[in-house]
Amino acid sequence: MGRLVRAALLLVVLAVMHGTAFGRGESLDICRYRLVFSEDFHDFSIASRALGNGRWTAHTPWNGDFGDASFSDPGPGGPFSVVDGELHITASRSASGQWKSGLMAAADESGRGEGVQYGYFEAKMRMPPGPGTWPAFWLSSLKPVSEKLPGVEVDVIEYYGHDDTNYMSALHVWYPQGQQDRSQHATTPIQVPHGSLVGAYHTYGVLVEPTRMTWFLDRVAVWERPTPPEHQFPLYPMVDLALGSGYPISDTPNPSVLKVKYVRVYAPGHPASCARD
Repeated sequence: MGRLVRAALLLVVLAVMHGTAFGRGESLDICRYRLVFSEDFHDFSIASRALGNGRWTAHTPWNGDFGDASFSDPGPGGPFSVVDGELHITASRSASGQWKSGLMAAADESGRGEGVQYGYFEAKMRMPPGPGTWPAFWLSSLKPVSEKLPGVEVDVIEYYGHDDTNYMSALHVWYPQGQQDRSQHATTPIQVPHGSLVGAYHTYGVLVEPTRMTWFLDRVAVWERPTPPEHQFPLYPMVDLALGSGYPISDTPNPSVLKVKYVRVYAPGHPASCARD
């Protein structure tokens, strides 16, 4: 299962809770947490499917790519480039009309990867303009693909480019084949000012605690859900620029670029020093 399945589920099992307005809620004090994983793209390393000595892979560990653009391997002409210290993930259309784009996951199918069970996850990004774009920052349970215990998926942001006045956040609990009826889904729209996510960089984060999960925009809380009992594994981060999700891509700008300043993972505990950047 993956985000393509979730896109269809939104039409039939959308569990809209209490979306809150831009800039409301409690603020996060980042100095309560210590940085345990930081990707600032100064030494960016991404492999195709097995981590090896790298930090990222270019496909979902369960081989569940999705959307209307194929996720491409890294390399010359690929979707990943580092420009002035930030990562650009580019969706582009070939002369034959085929779209390709990119996804990066801090894990592989063996269960190797980077993550924590409880802590704060954050990415600083600027969304691409135009209809049909479907970028996301999301988390998934860090476990071998062969592990049959249920997994948790946390969508920090799913942005749909045809409507720049909101984005979606979600919590999914996925049960394996034969138990799919036990899966659970909660989704909410987060309202934002027109064009604000395209016009500037923002931080998108989620704080995962034993009893609750809290979603943040620019370190201000925008949504909250109880932590499901199925959350038994660390979570690892993923970032992608997909296209479509049921929306047309006939007018999607070619190329379209998702810009990422950093991806960070924090664990509970006071750091030796702290900068509130």
